[in-house]
Amino acid sequence: MFLEERQEKILEILAEEGKVLVKELAEMFCVTEDSIRKDLSTLELDGKLKRTYGGAIPIREKIHVAEANKRRMLDVDEKRKIAQIAFKLIEPGDMIYLDVSTINIALAELMAKSDNDFKVVTSMVDVISILASNPKIDLICVGGRINKSRDGFCGGLAYEYVSRLKPDISFIGAVGVDVNENSVSTYNIDEGITKAKVISVSKKAYIVAQMKKFSTDGNYNFATLDSLSGVITDAKPKKDIFKAAQNSGIEIIFE
Repeated sequence: MFLEERQEKILEILAEEGKVLVKELAEMFCVTEDSIRKDLSTLELDGKLKRTYGGAIPIREKIHVAEANKRRMLDVDEKRKIAQIAFKLIEPGDMIYLDVSTINIALAELMAKSDNDFKVVTSMVDVISILASNPKIDLICVGGRINKSRDGFCGGLAYEYVSRLKPDISFIGAVGVDVNENSVSTYNIDEGITKAKVISVSKKAYIVAQMKKFSTDGNYNFATLDSLSGVITDAKPKKDIFKAAQNSGIEIIFE
């Protein structure tokens, strides 16, 4: 096998498994561990992976699409699947908190079409517009300062309001989910502080995030994964993510 072919195969294994180990790759390709280390160094210099002790992991991305009207057009099918899973977790009589998240737009649309009565608290403008005209929904709106992306409320007034609530179940958006670092992140610090407070006052709190969010990061860690009831996503995680979540007692719900 040529050098370039081996390195391409290493990237394929990394994409499938979520990590690679020098010792295992050396045995697989019948080469020395030093040869594999050189391969990993070359691939790291090319920006294709990040070396770790004994192996390598994928590079975590930072992708910032601020406006909800742009984000809501991305990964539509995945978001609808997550919303459907979340919808099934709601019990009759629950007070439901819907955080600023385009997945929660899809969840609100399911609620609006349902014959059930709901009590919903939300800080998201789009969710308010979807649910406000439905007489079967008891809608409570969190006020405060409008955020930079103009899609929800945050700041001191929002924090003060949510601190007095006791939602039965909340669904929280995130920019990044990192099972290895036991963290959930976002970009806006004020929003992150509000998200953290919602989690702390909720009886059950779930992150709603596409599987790709498991390899992206924001700039502000607002919660630890083990402080949550679970993460709802659209596909089965890679082996390393699933194993790390199991070892930490973190439930990942994907069906």
